[in-house]
Amino acid sequence: MTSRVEKAAIRNERLALRDAMTPQARIEGSLAMVEHAGDRLEFDPGTVISGFWPIRSEADIRPLMAHLRTRGARLCLPVVLDRETIIFRELVVGAPVVKTGFGTTGPGDEAAVLEPDILLVPLSAFDRAGHRIGYGAGHYDRAIDRLKAKGRTPKLIGIAFDCQEVASVPVEPHDVALDAILTESGFRLFQPVS
Repeated sequence: MTSRVEKAAIRNERLALRDAMTPQARIEGSLAMVEHAGDRLEFDPGTVISGFWPIRSEADIRPLMAHLRTRGARLCLPVVLDRETIIFRELVVGAPVVKTGFGTTGPGDEAAVLEPDILLVPLSAFDRAGHRIGYGAGHYDRAIDRLKAKGRTPKLIGIAFDCQEVASVPVEPHDVALDAILTESGFRLFQPVS
């Protein structure tokens, strides 16, 4: 079985488990994430942090983003421009969010485009080594590559529920490991594999 086929099977399995969570469990899990990461996530005031507006059964990290703002974070959201590209637009208090295509919501065209220092990354599955499976379109992989080409090394923090953890994610050469994972049961930093 190829890595792509194996990843697709894991993705479908873990997303089905996430979809099966009750709305109440997702709400409670999302709020627990604020408590687990609220003060453990270290950053300097003015740090640009990309969050996301939840779609489907994703964790709702809007309370977490609000807390990070009170600690001095400058927030942005990913905006899908086309099947290949996402950019990150600044999310400011009082500014409207709009449908931005491909099922996503974010700031409109008038918002400033930022380059995040920290990415809160939605995902389908993850393992204890920090490897992740996204949704299959490669948007975050390409965005990370673009940031790295500019000399930036954003911290990658996966956002998921515990049911999305697997024993092992098939790793391909282009895959970038997470620096940390945040679930309803805690905030885990991953150690570099030697």
